[in-house]
This record gives sequence, C-alpha cells and structure tokens, in this order.
Amino acid sequence: MKLKDKTSLITGGSKGIGKGVAGAFLKEGSIVVICGRNEIDLKTTRDELSKYGNISYIKADISKWNEVALLKSEIERKFGKLDVLVNNASVLGLRKPIIDYDEDIWEKTIHINLNAQFFVTKALLPLLLNGNNPSIINVSSSVGRRGKAGWGAYAASKFGLEGLTQVLADELKSRVRVNSVNPGGTRTKMRAGAYPDEDPETLPTPEDIAPIFVYLASDDSINVTGEALNARDWMHKPESIE
Repeated sequence: MKLKDKTSLITGGSKGIGKGVAGAFLKEGSIVVICGRNEIDLKTTRDELSKYGNISYIKADISKWNEVALLKSEIERKFGKLDVLVNNASVLGLRKPIIDYDEDIWEKTIHINLNAQFFVTKALLPLLLNGNNPSIINVSSSVGRRGKAGWGAYAASKFGLEGLTQVLADELKSRVRVNSVNPGGTRTKMRAGAYPDEDPETLPTPEDIAPIFVYLASDDSINVTGEALNARDWMHKPESIE
C-alpha cells in the first residue's frame, strides 16, 4: 500500500475529483480527512467510502480564515501532523467574456479558488512540516496554463494557483514537495456546468484520473517538486512514468 501510515486532507472532498481521490487514497492505506461546506454531502461520502478505510470529515468553509484556523486545530488535535494536502476545492464562476463579467462573482471566484488555497496551505504548513515526506497537490486546470476566451475568473484563479505552486516549491524545497495537477476534462458536475452539451460518458471519471494523485502523495515522488503535471498522462499506467 503506497500511502500506509499517511494522513491526507482533501478540500472539496465530498464530490467530484475530491471524492475520487479520497477513495483512491483510502485504498492505498491513507487515513483521509475530507472537508467542505455541506455537511450532508460530507456525511454521505464518508459513509460511502468508509468500507475502504479510515475516513472522517470536518465541515469548514475554507474561504473564511477563522474556519480554516478551526480546521487546522481539529487536524492537529486528532493527528498531530499532516502528510498530504490536496487543494481541490474550487468554483466555476461564470462562462462569459470579461466585458460582461459580474464584478461580485469575479471577486468570489478568485477568493475561493486562490485566496482560500493560500489560507489552507499557510495554516497547515506547520503540520505538514511535521509529516512524513509531506506533499502538497494543487488541482489546477488547462485554462490555468493557457487562457481561453470565456473562462474569466476561473482561468485567472488557476493561473494564480500555478504561481503559488511555484513559490511554495521554491520556498519549501527539501522539506515539502509542491506540485500542480491539471485533471483535464473529467466527469463531474462542474464540468457539466461548463459544457452542458457535452456527453459525460465520453470523459474519464474522477477515479480514472486518481493515479497521478496517489503517485504525488506517495514516497515514489519524493524528488518531484515544482512540476505542472497532467492527469491524463497517468491514466491506466501509473507505474510507467517517472
């Protein structure tokens, strides 16, 4: 089991990519904590995935610094350290040209997709520094590496997350590895919201793209940091890429 004895936190872990990664981590032996804003969704996912291992949840709105502080305190109380942080939580915002973009939604999208990732990472770094070969995995996007029309605040926030990944990787080298993952088109509700006419059956599931997350969480990637990786490169062949 690649993640035995590791404790992992996955933000936005009750659905979509976060849920798929949580299940994969559990199957590899990790203790998993998921967090999110909807307690009903969190409970449902915990109950569904508990057959695979030790999973718990903490209800928290990571866009609020005071709730992130409580999240950190709870993890410290229960585990005393953290080995893996997956910054997955995000919102789509609007699919509109910049000239038509609502200012309040722009601000909210940037806040949740970038500021909140900073809040969580800063708060949990002391616990990660106590961890076993710790790893931070930031969930990015193809439009966070090359902007596309109509992606507005979502693209801008993911560009910012890529920048945060690089800053952290340079600051924390030899202590905590930090990488970003572009999931590519994945069968989630967020994707359906962005592309309502797309057939979801043509897309990989969150479980299909989980191998790259397992790799980055495990000690197999102990010398990998500051990289911008693509989940599609790892589908069905996690052992073949170094």
